Amino acid sequence: MNDHLEALTKEKAEFEAIRHHIHQHPELGFEEEQTSKLVADLLESWGYEVHRGLAGTGVVGTLRAGDGKKVIGIRADMDALPIVEQGDKP
Repeated sequence: MNDHLEALTKEKAEFEAIRHHIHQHPELGFEEEQTSKLVADLLESWGYEVHRGLAGTGVVGTLRAGDGKKVIGIRADMDALPIVEQGDKP
């Protein structure tokens, strides 16, 4: 197993807990105050440079490694849909 995959596997329980927390505390679009704070705080704790408040609740995390010019961008939604869950799963 490569080093990155091994490191992520060790943190699996933490990542699952974060996902469960976000799903248990949904926030609609442009109202994601707590979710935005959680994402920004986590990114900062993982060593990212964080910019908060873009378009209200948006977050951008920048991780710098070396002095190269190559970059990669990853986008993710963090707002919930206004639905009522029908299942019995937590």
